Amino acid sequence: MAGSALRLLTYNIQVAIGSRRYRHYVSHGWKYVMPHGQSLHNLDRIAELIADFDIVGLQEADGGSFRTAFVDQARYLASSAGYRFCESMVTRDFGRFAQHTNSLLSRIPIQGIHEHRLPGAMDGRGTLEARFNLDGRPLTVFVTHLALRQRTRLRQAAYLAQLVRRAGPSVVMGDFNAKPRSPEIVQLSDKAGLGMASRPAHATLPSWRPRVAVDHILATPELTLEEYGPLPELLSDHLPVQAIVRWVDSEASATEAAEDAKTASDAEVPTT
Repeated sequence: MAGSALRLLTYNIQVAIGSRRYRHYVSHGWKYVMPHGQSLHNLDRIAELIADFDIVGLQEADGGSFRTAFVDQARYLASSAGYRFCESMVTRDFGRFAQHTNSLLSRIPIQGIHEHRLPGAMDGRGTLEARFNLDGRPLTVFVTHLALRQRTRLRQAAYLAQLVRRAGPSVVMGDFNAKPRSPEIVQLSDKAGLGMASRPAHATLPSWRPRVAVDHILATPELTLEEYGPLPELLSDHLPVQAIVRWVDSEASATEAAEDAKTASDAEVPTT
């Protein structure tokens, strides 16, 4: 972490299956339910990728079940990449056979953690809320994974907006299963003030031939997102998305300080 800036990453890791072709959804489909030897190797590669970030949000990380040889994937990544703090919320619990989670890894202390079940016809979607202190100010980070059906996503977006309004300055990141101009994203903007970075969103799915942007990092107006975009890493069927977040007024203060310093420097130049 540099000053008041935080480096963020959101990543749907697809249970470390590592699909790289459409046909892998069929030929590698058994890896969703059975352990396989490539899993730890894929996790090690993901750990190398995420090691430079301050806070990482993960979707589709298994919490430790039969299909991963009982490896808690988020905690494995936290240990391998040197993160002090790791929190997970089980969103789909199939007992010993599968444990879908939303997870958060952090290098800075977490002040509080809350789990929220998102509305839907079937249980299985959630949002993990983590509270931080950044420069003496509260900051909340939500890690989420929305439903496949738009009707359900609209209900979930409305619920998320309520959480954000209650939390204050916030970042929401994850797999939204929704495009940047979709009604769900518009709803989050209108009801909670959540916005994207100024640069256009890039496609993130499928990773080997990205066609749609469904993985996003959104922030409330007190925060600005910089260096936003996907990383071209084929370690999942999704591309990871990165951003640097900082306080808007901190950025303005830094600009004003630089301008004041330049003015003072110019004033010291003797005239002839």
